[in-house]
This record gives sequence, structure tokens and C-alpha cells, in this order.
Amino acid sequence: MSSENLHAPRERLSKETLTMHHAIVSVIEELEAVDWYRQRADDCEDESLKEILLHNMREEIEHACMGLEWLRRNNEHFAKYMDEFLYKKGDIDEH
Repeated sequence: MSSENLHAPRERLSKETLTMHHAIVSVIEELEAVDWYRQRADDCEDESLKEILLHNMREEIEHACMGLEWLRRNNEHFAKYMDEFLYKKGDIDEH
């Protein structure tokens, strides 16, 4: 449950902070699921099951991207850095 990851008492956090927390934790969980499905697919010897696992992995990527887009639309700092780094050519660290 996401509330277990709170670092301050829930009653002291704003609604905005709690909403952001839900979004961030959801993206983290989706990315963890991507990793789990990818590892299982790599380890799977049954090609049919492997394709199912990779399909599931791609769905989790979709979910993670939806969460990231929500963060971009609802937080100016995420929006600023996504605009700065995403879909750019060249070295990432030479923006």
C-alpha cells in the first residue's frame, strides 16, 4: 500500500502532496512490473508463455507512461525537465 511509503505523518501532508505520492508510487510499481515481466520472459523456455510475458511487460510500460504524462501535466517541475530531456537528440548529459 502506498501509504506505507510516506515519510511524514499523513495528516500533515497536503492533498496535493498525497496525490503526487499516489502518482509517483504507481509509476514506480509499473516500472517494477516491467522489470519482473522482462526477467521472467528472459528466463522462460516456453515461447508461447514468453510472448505472453512480453505482452504483459508492454502493457506495464503503457501504464508507466500514462502515469508519467499525468505527472507532466500536473507538476511544473516534471514538465520542465521532461521538456528539457525527453525526445532530444545527442548526449543526455549535454543538454
